[in-house]
Amino acid sequence: MVLPALTQGGYQVTKHVKVGLRPGGGKHIVDVVAGDGFGRAILIELKWQQTAGTTEQKIPFEVICLARSLKQSTGRYAAAYLVLGGDGWTLRDFYIRGGLNEYLKDSDSVTILGMETFIAKANKREL
Repeated sequence: MVLPALTQGGYQVTKHVKVGLRPGGGKHIVDVVAGDGFGRAILIELKWQQTAGTTEQKIPFEVICLARSLKQSTGRYAAAYLVLGGDGWTLRDFYIRGGLNEYLKDSDSVTILGMETFIAKANKREL
């Protein structure tokens, strides 16, 4: 659903892109880098939670990694989105409303959205 929405919005899509290193080492590979055709590249990470589980607990670390990659890119990447899909989230609203901002440095540089909101923004070229 995300890739067609990005294409519909006029973005150029590249999947599974190494964008830097994760804190502590290891490659940071994002699900999608979307180019807008005007020199802006956008990092997009997709997380699906169908039932209660550990994906939810990994969100803060993913935000840290995305914020770090944005910062270290020295302008190569203009924005980062973390997209939460599925109906198994207990903290989804907390994450989407910016609940991590109080606890994580630079977390406000990463936009966390629900799948439906992200798709609507991508379709309308509003990322």
